[in-house]
Amino acid sequence: MVGFNAAFINEAVKLLKKKKIIVAAILSILAVLIGQIAVTAIKHGLGLRVVGSTEFPIVVLSIFTYTILPLFATFVAIDMFNGEFSSNTMKITLLRPVSRLGVFSAKVLNIALFILANLMFVMVLSLLAGFLFNPASASWMGIIRVFLSYTSTFFPVFVFALLVVLLSNIFQGGLAVFFLSIIVFISFNFLGIVFSSYSSFFITSMFDWYTLWISESINVFKIFRQVLIMSGCGIMLFTAGYYLFDSKDI
Repeated sequence: MVGFNAAFINEAVKLLKKKKIIVAAILSILAVLIGQIAVTAIKHGLGLRVVGSTEFPIVVLSIFTYTILPLFATFVAIDMFNGEFSSNTMKITLLRPVSRLGVFSAKVLNIALFILANLMFVMVLSLLAGFLFNPASASWMGIIRVFLSYTSTFFPVFVFALLVVLLSNIFQGGLAVFFLSIIVFISFNFLGIVFSSYSSFFITSMFDWYTLWISESINVFKIFRQVLIMSGCGIMLFTAGYYLFDSKDI
């Protein structure tokens, strides 16, 4: 654990120094601002109340999970592996007294923390915007629904990031991995629509599974089934990614 902790801190410091983190934060702020401006314009221009203070974050989440979040999760995953391989800094990382499993796990955990931190950041911003512009409709139950929506979204996005990690250890070029990730993302969404009865097996189709958590009648069996599917996919992707990472001759 001493070696893992050192590797985790080292990867976290490298991640915080990347400009992509700042860009992701700026785009997240812009997404919330643009959404609030659109809602306010409709409210004052047409006299329609589109969403309340605790409904607005869920609207933002429905767009955020299919655009900014998976895009920057892909960028971070590619930087963690392809970026270090191309700049030959991976050799320096592996020279430290820590196993390859420790290094791989530290990188994956930092990707997970990036996704979770991005979600929490957008959640807080959207809640503040909702309370500021429409405070009358605020409720504790609404806040709980928002929290459940954002925290549950972490799981499918993280599993998709593990798929990008696997691709990063198969292909050397970061650009090739990026475009392949985009193709996989689009293909999974298309297949999830065409084969709707099997959509649970396509990870991207579960980016909106938070609706199961906040519906009036919660389908516990369906939630449990999707948790098992995502857990199985995550374990297989993590294992396959580590196997390729461990077998690389660096």
